[in-house]
Amino acid sequence: MSAQRPFLVFMLVLVLISALGVVYVKHQSRKLFVELQALQQDRDELNIEWGKLLLELSTLATPTRVERIARDELGMKPPSPEKIIIVTP
Repeated sequence: MSAQRPFLVFMLVLVLISALGVVYVKHQSRKLFVELQALQQDRDELNIEWGKLLLELSTLATPTRVERIARDELGMKPPSPEKIIIVTP
């Protein structure tokens, strides 16, 4: 029995180290999963914001709005027909 005792103690130590390793890896896994969920939520929020910005851009860049701003705020007007020059190759 005394010859088996060091072996049993050694095996017990290995089992404890293995158990601690499992606990540590499980903790890391949960921590990384929480981080992944947070990053996915950030991604979803950024995609929503991107969609809103694209909608705003399409609204701001409508030809009628650009023409109205050019005419009202910048004082621009279409050229008269005699000032239009057609360039042909």
